[in-house]
Amino acid sequence: MSEIKVSHQSTALVLNTETLGIEITAHGETWRSEKTYQPHFYVNDKKIYFHQAGKLEHFSWNTGVGCGIRSVFSGFHLSGKEDTLSFQTVIWIEYATEDIFFELNPLTESEQCIGNFYWPGQMEFRKKTSDWYTVITNRQGLLIPNDWKYDAGKIVFDGQMCSAGAFMSWFGQVRCGAAYIGIVCDPWDAGYQVEHPEQSDYCHVSVRWLPSLGKLSYKRTIKYRFLKNADYNDLCKVYRAYAKENALLVTLKEKAAKNPVVDKFIGSAIVHTGIKTHVSPDSFYYDKEHPEKNDEVIPFAVREAQMRKLKEHGLEKVYLHLDGWGNPGYDNQHPDYLPACEEAGGWEGMRSLSKCMKEMNYIFAIHDQYRDYYFDAKTYDPEFSMISPEGKKPDFCRWAGGWQTYICASQSPLYLRRNFTELFRQGIQLEGTYLDVFTCNEPDECAHPWHTMTRKECLEYRKKCFDFLNANEIIASSEETIDWAVPSLVTAHYSPYSFMVEENGSMLGVPVPLFNLVYHDCMVVPWMMDADQPEGDYMLYALLNGGAAYLNCEAEGKELEKEIERYRTVAQLQEKVAYSEMVRHEFLDGNYKKQRTVFADGTEVTVDLEAGTYQIHQN
Repeated sequence: MSEIKVSHQSTALVLNTETLGIEITAHGETWRSEKTYQPHFYVNDKKIYFHQAGKLEHFSWNTGVGCGIRSVFSGFHLSGKEDTLSFQTVIWIEYATEDIFFELNPLTESEQCIGNFYWPGQMEFRKKTSDWYTVITNRQGLLIPNDWKYDAGKIVFDGQMCSAGAFMSWFGQVRCGAAYIGIVCDPWDAGYQVEHPEQSDYCHVSVRWLPSLGKLSYKRTIKYRFLKNADYNDLCKVYRAYAKENALLVTLKEKAAKNPVVDKFIGSAIVHTGIKTHVSPDSFYYDKEHPEKNDEVIPFAVREAQMRKLKEHGLEKVYLHLDGWGNPGYDNQHPDYLPACEEAGGWEGMRSLSKCMKEMNYIFAIHDQYRDYYFDAKTYDPEFSMISPEGKKPDFCRWAGGWQTYICASQSPLYLRRNFTELFRQGIQLEGTYLDVFTCNEPDECAHPWHTMTRKECLEYRKKCFDFLNANEIIASSEETIDWAVPSLVTAHYSPYSFMVEENGSMLGVPVPLFNLVYHDCMVVPWMMDADQPEGDYMLYALLNGGAAYLNCEAEGKELEKEIERYRTVAQLQEKVAYSEMVRHEFLDGNYKKQRTVFADGTEVTVDLEAGTYQIHQN
């Protein structure tokens, strides 16, 4: 067996030149590539292995900052002839940190559109015990013990980074205190996959690299840090330090210094309601049995009366998130959404609601959307829709507005500025705005020659939309929390555990607040407040995470009083810990029902999801 070895201090790296498998020793623990794994990529749905290269060379890699192994692959036969594709991998140990970097770098691009690259592969991780577990950043976070009895492999958005499938760009594994974290340094063109079949004794997790406009295009990097005497909390703190180094960690205190509305927002009741609903007959959600239910209009004046009622009940802080305020109705005709819904009172009615919110010192926020591009929008132009590298334009009719495609994100900041200039001209006083799907759905790429766009550029265009709002002292929010947008956002619709929003989400693993362990003091996360759920009273999760609470403004009488009481319980804690880092989370029993979080100010929250109880200890 041919091997190349390099080492630095307590870290050693071995490359098997025959199998391309890796062995890493750090802190006295050895980690190995899974024996069955072979590095590979795809071209036209055909699987190509790295070892199929016509020429493969290995070299030592020694620089002023690290040492490692460089491997060059070329001479691949694709589609019956030798292709121009060549690339190199570099695996090296950084002297300063002893982190191990895996770099995939194109040398010459292929003559064809390439597919995903799968390198480096998964680690050996086989032992049927709860002391061995995998953590992934699917939504708020999941912990998958090796003895987990369910299939844990179905990740939303297929585990694509920068989507709800990965609120943060890392994964990790822990075995009896020995641990590693893999941080994807170029997440916009990356994803991950998990393999833990039902009743199995192992879990595999690894990165994949997506092509950028059909090419490998640039160097891709994932770095691994190995730890001892660690758990998932320690992995989160490693990533928090990484986020700080890379300007992703911007705290609420920093955001409040730029916009005082942030302070005003802390402790607010989150009221999410709407004005106009119109469901197209083409929509997946069209109710054929009860067609009268597909259209509804609630006047602005009704919402204004409901806000005044909350004031009369003693609520000092309310954040109103208003859907369906535009003339077409919720999820219709974007981006041509103006004017204000005429059936509900038009601009005059919306201005009155806006003025009322200002008088009561409540926060007025609206829903908007700059990804969905509806065919019946007044200015729809197929030349500005997104087109794939294969020349395909997506079209579908799932949402309320019927047939649509996606607008290229290069156009989104332009449409947003157009619409908000008119909102301002009409005297609508906004302190919050929600831009739908931007932080939930995966980044797009576009091959149209007029507005070619990479996934990374797509995220930059989405960020420009958020930054426009911030520049106008409007709190920016979107559908879910995600770390590429943390510097620009104050809040989100939610940051749920998978079981709260996904079918069979409770079977994917044990919910764990990985995102909050990294970013709690950077974003305000609202939580659903549904009681008597299979996974326990959702208010307990709001308390455990030191978050905000939704409140139903449609409630009346005793029901409303109960809503307000539960909101106040959550808000009191939130106002205490909103600006504090969540320093630790722990499970207090074997069935994961008793949990505790600890915040930097010394506050401890303990919940029992089975008993439906909680305790709050404050210094």
